Amino acid sequence: MSDAPWTIDRIADALGAPALRSRFLSEINRAPAHELLPTFARWERVAKNLLDAADRGRALAQHDARGEELPGEWIDATDRIQADAARARSRGAA
Repeated sequence: MSDAPWTIDRIADALGAPALRSRFLSEINRAPAHELLPTFARWERVAKNLLDAADRGRALAQHDARGEELPGEWIDATDRIQADAARARSRGAA
């Protein structure tokens, strides 16, 4: 990740998705002066988290491409997800 300072433009670029970028720009432009810094800080965290997640995803994809076991602890939630789906279907969910 770059050490460049976070700016409105950098946050907008880091958000990537047009809808998310639009929401950020709307909120930052409508924020009253006393809420401007907290609004900026909240979206800066969102942008940092997205960039960190993308970096982790790329690292995991590299492990997978090499046929390696993915690092970290992984919890198999298959049974729980299948039980949740069965309950949803029994209530008439599509």
